[in-house]
Amino acid sequence: MKRTPSGEKLSRSGEVAVMEKMSLGEHLGMYKKFFFEKGQKFPAEPLSQEKTDLQQLLASNSGSLKAAWLGHSSLLINIDGFVIVTDPLFERKVSPVGPTRFNGEFPVDIADIPFVNAVIISHNHYDHLNKYSIRKLKDKTNVFIVPLRVGQTLIKWGVAEDKIVELDWWGETHPHSGLTIAATPSQHFSGRGLFDRNKTMWASWVIATENHKLFFSGDSGYFDGFREIGEKYGPFDIAFMECGAYNERWPDVHMFPEQTVQAFTDLDARILQPIHWATFNLSLHAWYEPIERLIDEAWNREITVSVPMIGQLVDYNKELEDDKWWVSAMELSMQEDRQPNVAVQYSVEDRFMKQE
Repeated sequence: MKRTPSGEKLSRSGEVAVMEKMSLGEHLGMYKKFFFEKGQKFPAEPLSQEKTDLQQLLASNSGSLKAAWLGHSSLLINIDGFVIVTDPLFERKVSPVGPTRFNGEFPVDIADIPFVNAVIISHNHYDHLNKYSIRKLKDKTNVFIVPLRVGQTLIKWGVAEDKIVELDWWGETHPHSGLTIAATPSQHFSGRGLFDRNKTMWASWVIATENHKLFFSGDSGYFDGFREIGEKYGPFDIAFMECGAYNERWPDVHMFPEQTVQAFTDLDARILQPIHWATFNLSLHAWYEPIERLIDEAWNREITVSVPMIGQLVDYNKELEDDKWWVSAMELSMQEDRQPNVAVQYSVEDRFMKQE
């Protein structure tokens, strides 16, 4: 696998506290809230979404800047004719005991995607590195670009070694003439089991052509690195920023919405598009709280925000739509204020089927 000169060093691992220290009683109390406490952590009805217009999205031209948010951190991007997928996740359930997608239907059938120029992975958590999706995409692209040591997992899943590029922070690769992809810092952690904590790296990403520059945050707590990334690579046309799954118990690894807006400002970007929300229940806050808080903060700072529904094709060279598509579902959730007994296990669709 191709690597940057910094090689295998994972010197940043272990520097961030994943969760504030808690007693056994506090741990049990938090898990009780997560699994059993009623609230508004799930929408009371399936959320609005669109079938992505793949023909329009994939239409190639040197000036294009289009994307469809496929839910969570999955994006299908066309930047000047280069088609890129980030953290592809085409399964309803991300791990054996993990959460289920709020919506059962996908905006894109992975079988309908003909070819992508690159697949970018931010880190190896189950909700960002998905075995099924990687196997479906391994013959549809020439390159998977991943943080250090993540490549070994892809090889186990059948990806050819010569298709994998591993990068350390600040490393760059040029998978096609005119396309630069750079790994940049993030403040997070890695691991897929009990004994592999921080054995692989994690990263945010810069995607750049001669005409445009994008930033993809992956997962991260707020830190000074955003300002450093902005100084080195900014300004950006769009910053796709994580917004959700935060909690006061783990402030170092996921941003509060107001911090997401500050990170966007640090990066020196033109359009803020929140991701990592409205797809899974991964924390204790209401499912709609991240976007409501982010919109309020962005409004106060006069920041341009793009909030498409899942699957909606956005052409950033045109005027952005201003449609608060989540509001009706939010209001219904407020009215019903209910969820299943085992909150992490069932999606809204599952609950409707059980009631029938």
